[in-house]
Amino acid sequence: MKRIVMSALFAASFVVPTAALACDGMPQQASAEPKKVTVAEVASWAKEKKKFVPVDANGKSTRQSQGVIPGAVLLTSSTGYDVKELPANKADTLVFYCANESCGASKQAARKAMESGYTDVAVLPEGIAGWKKSGQVTAKPNS
Repeated sequence: MKRIVMSALFAASFVVPTAALACDGMPQQASAEPKKVTVAEVASWAKEKKKFVPVDANGKSTRQSQGVIPGAVLLTSSTGYDVKELPANKADTLVFYCANESCGASKQAARKAMESGYTDVAVLPEGIAGWKKSGQVTAKPNS
């Protein structure tokens, strides 16, 4: 009998949702992932003059060798940046990018923006390499 009760308790531990176990009675929310956008989408926004802010999460050497998307906000760090580096309006469309599809800096930076209350956050997975490969214009970084 004891074995059956223990087995039932063990099995129930997998069924009880983690929100029921959250601290201070508040349900835990899964961290949202930023949406993904393509180079073609962002290029069409630029052509149509849709308001968006490119956000560069690359380091100085990548910016020097590859350039930046024109008008990009240049973060001081992908995770250690000050949120004050971003636009004040938390409803602005932000498009984070880094070097290429193998780089995760843009996703980390985008998550931080979302955690800080920004509501329209996207990541350009192809990064500056994909931007250049598709023939889009780049600018020299001003830092």
